[in-house]
Amino acid sequence: MKKISTTNAPAAIGPYSQGMVINNILFTSGQIPLNPATGEVVGQNITEQTEQVMKNLGAILEEAGSSYQKTVKTLCFLADMNDFAAFNEVYAKYFTEKPARSCVAVKDLPKGVLCEVEVIASVE
Repeated sequence: MKKISTTNAPAAIGPYSQGMVINNILFTSGQIPLNPATGEVVGQNITEQTEQVMKNLGAILEEAGSSYQKTVKTLCFLADMNDFAAFNEVYAKYFTEKPARSCVAVKDLPKGVLCEVEVIASVE
């Protein structure tokens, strides 16, 4: 196993890694809309927060030698399912290959954010 770590994505706020690669498959931890430099939440609405989540995921994908296009599955968590359409608008700009996906609403997310996303991707 190989641990993935980059300063271009937020540092873990708990006892976990940004990502792990095994057998050419990347598993990322859930990413929330934190500024990697400050650790502060970015954005006041679902669109702004989703953009930051995608940037954070992109940094981890790149560090691992993968990309949005090599993503096999995403797991998406929303604080409010009423944000589903706006979340999808941003998400679709990044995951153009339309990987498999789960998307659920949850009671709470860390730091009170509106969304969290994790990915499973191929590394070549």
